[in-house]
Amino acid sequence: MSLRLSQLGEFGLIDLLRKYKGSGAGVIKGIGDDTAVVPLDAKRYLLLTTDMLMEGVHFERKTPPRLIGRKALACSISDIAAMGGRPRYALVSLGVPGSLSWAFVRDLYKGMDALARKFGVAVVGGDTVKSARLVINVALTGEVNKTDVVYRSGARPGDLIFVTGPVGKSLSTGWHLKFAPRVKQARYLVEHIKPTSMTDISDGLAADLGHILEESKVGAVLDEKKIPRRAGANLRQALYDGEDFELLFTVPRRKAALLRRNKFYLIGEIVPWSKGLLLRDKNQRLTKINIQGYTHF
Repeated sequence: MSLRLSQLGEFGLIDLLRKYKGSGAGVIKGIGDDTAVVPLDAKRYLLLTTDMLMEGVHFERKTPPRLIGRKALACSISDIAAMGGRPRYALVSLGVPGSLSWAFVRDLYKGMDALARKFGVAVVGGDTVKSARLVINVALTGEVNKTDVVYRSGARPGDLIFVTGPVGKSLSTGWHLKFAPRVKQARYLVEHIKPTSMTDISDGLAADLGHILEESKVGAVLDEKKIPRRAGANLRQALYDGEDFELLFTVPRRKAALLRRNKFYLIGEIVPWSKGLLLRDKNQRLTKINIQGYTHF
């Protein structure tokens, strides 16, 4: 009997789909990171990412269309940042109800265009179809020096774990519509620190740290009192709410002092794989916590 997608879960589905990857020469990194990585030239890699946003899941129809358009592009820019790269060219495809007004679509593109100009992105094409709900898909390319690219798979025991900003309550505060992709911070990190691993927080701190732990085959200890929280967020929301879009990364301990002086937040350390994901409370007690977060199924 075939499993339902609700039983597999989003990442279980992705794992099963990994084998259907076709063929092609020179793929550096395929499924399993924030972007795919393929050759570009002697010094650079080409980064490829895509994000689909759907009405009723990632935004509501009543959301200002400029914010919807902004978010659609920002999610993909954040993926490029998580690899240490610079965003370049976007293809935007829309599924739109026929009842939607031109003014709504125009303002959606105005929001996207304003962010694109800020980050040096050119929207170069796309597609449109009629659909029952508003659906936006952004495919974005980026580039990164071969010496700068950062994967999820490089964390090692003894590394320290950092985030670029507070987490939790992204949806209730509207942060998920207004966040700024951390391209500038990512460029600082790859040019001055060279993280051992990095990802952006889209599914929740625990879940996205779990991706690093899985790909790197390591465990982690988070310090409860050190996790920066958005105003009003409790510990559970900080760990499991999604769509913060801060960078989560690891660095060798000897480089930590440089980060503390630049407003990055130290939240824990990498430990051996056998430890799993642990939380250290204010009394220094260690508790195993679930690697979970937002999932589409």
